[in-house]
Amino acid sequence: MNVDRLPPAWTPVCPLDDIVPNTGVCALVNGEQVAVFHVNNGDTDGAVYAIENYDPSSQAAVLSRGLIGSLGERLVVASPIYKHHFDLRTGECLEAPAYSVSAFATRVEDGQVWVAA
Repeated sequence: MNVDRLPPAWTPVCPLDDIVPNTGVCALVNGEQVAVFHVNNGDTDGAVYAIENYDPSSQAAVLSRGLIGSLGERLVVASPIYKHHFDLRTGECLEAPAYSVSAFATRVEDGQVWVAA
């Protein structure tokens, strides 16, 4: 079996209600810190995004504590240290693409947040 074609392993993180809308939390997924964000713009339950929690420019695990916002059409989190913006959908660092982080698939089922790793 080709390992590259295996479906992602889904890890339960927490109930969606445990994440205050428009903030993030840090979760340990397969031994790696993942920043999980609950973004709610007034529509139903909103959306959930996950990126690496480690900010390469500051060398600190702080992205889950950043501020959520938008730059143009891009939904971003601003790192709390150097204020670099990371796209919540792709993990791209807008100011310094070399500092981009991984993004993870998410889903919400029966009120539970899941992250694929």
